[in-house]
Amino acid sequence: MQKVGDLLEEYLVPLATKLNSQRHIAAVRDAFIISFPLVMAGSIVLLINNLILNPDGFIANLLNLEAIFPNLADYQQLLVSVVDGTNNVHSIIVTYLVGSNLMKSLGGDSIFAGITSIAVFFIMYPAAIWTDDHGAVLQTNFLGGEGLFVAMIVGLIATEALYRLSNVERLEIKMPEQVPPNVARSFSSLIPITIVLFVAALLNFFISLITPGGLNGLIFEVIQAPLSGIVGNIWAILLLGLLQNLLWFLGIHGPNTLAGIRDPIFAPLNNANTAYIAEQGTTVGVPYPYTFGALYDGFANYGGSGATLGLLIAIFIFSKREDYKTIGKLSILPGLFNINEPVIFGLPIVLNPIMFIPFVFAPVINMVIGYFAISTGFMDPIGYAVPWTTPGPLNPFIGSGGDINGLIVGLLCLAVSVGVYSPFVIAANRAQEKVAEEDAEEIPV
Repeated sequence: MQKVGDLLEEYLVPLATKLNSQRHIAAVRDAFIISFPLVMAGSIVLLINNLILNPDGFIANLLNLEAIFPNLADYQQLLVSVVDGTNNVHSIIVTYLVGSNLMKSLGGDSIFAGITSIAVFFIMYPAAIWTDDHGAVLQTNFLGGEGLFVAMIVGLIATEALYRLSNVERLEIKMPEQVPPNVARSFSSLIPITIVLFVAALLNFFISLITPGGLNGLIFEVIQAPLSGIVGNIWAILLLGLLQNLLWFLGIHGPNTLAGIRDPIFAPLNNANTAYIAEQGTTVGVPYPYTFGALYDGFANYGGSGATLGLLIAIFIFSKREDYKTIGKLSILPGLFNINEPVIFGLPIVLNPIMFIPFVFAPVINMVIGYFAISTGFMDPIGYAVPWTTPGPLNPFIGSGGDINGLIVGLLCLAVSVGVYSPFVIAANRAQEKVAEEDAEEIPV
């Protein structure tokens, strides 16, 4: 591990330090860090709703809570609005914060940058759908995790454009000195903001000629189209797993984005396996032992996308950074049940160059381990549907119908993910030390 750490310190740490100081990346990073408390609150409610109040949740199943509370699922409605007000509008929050942070670093008006970014976000948003029963209906899926990539791009581009236009003296409306400063400030930005919004509207019009889904829909289609012919086999599963986490790293909700490809492919395979198990009473001999749910959820999704339960454990063992330790403590409980928005947006992992390699490739390694464990007959195939909130290493044990070797493989995969993340956690220590040293050198004596 020392050699790996030295290599990372020589090549990756300087790159990460340079990238983290780049103003656009810093604006995105800080946007996720600032929005962390809201994401954390939403994740806690998500944990309660899906772990305890959902009849299919892990604890609800374990304790048979539905027998005690017959209308258990109804209680979810008490808290679901919290998720609607936090995680499900995360893109709007990030749009504002990215614009505000970037403009602040440029020395301009951060508030106007934030609200202009939100305006552009909705100008570029998919048009409302008209229905006979409900009139105009706005799609909400791109307000949450699925819209984060567009939110970041809009915040950066709209703010850069606004900053440059605001520095053009001819575009500034100057008010008399007796006009209150807040009023004068609003008028001085009026023309630049109008131009930005006008250009955004034109751009959205041309995009709508290509796809009615707007910029979000265009990006969604561009990602999906090259993958539409994929078939259900081990290579397809590895590719989908890698792409899911690559998209998450870029701020695009990978699982939701690829669901339109993944679900149609594997649903018939899962149904065939379920029918076989119902008839035979065992997962041994299922017609399709290698499905996405079996390999990705069974071995690579411990803690959530990126196998981040391994990251949290590595942080507890190796991290010297107080910010990492704090995020780790707050994220471990949701992480045990595969909810990892707190660590993805709190650390953050999005656009964090040090975490790119382990976040994207640790799940792929674990899927390969699971594949060989099943193909060699070391453990029974995973065929039973397992609640997504089931703690990671228990997934192959329960999904295989109680094969103890499945638990062994699950624990092995967890250990491997810890091992993969550990050198990068150590590299993050050194990156912070290097930044501290550079800051100290800049302080005049």
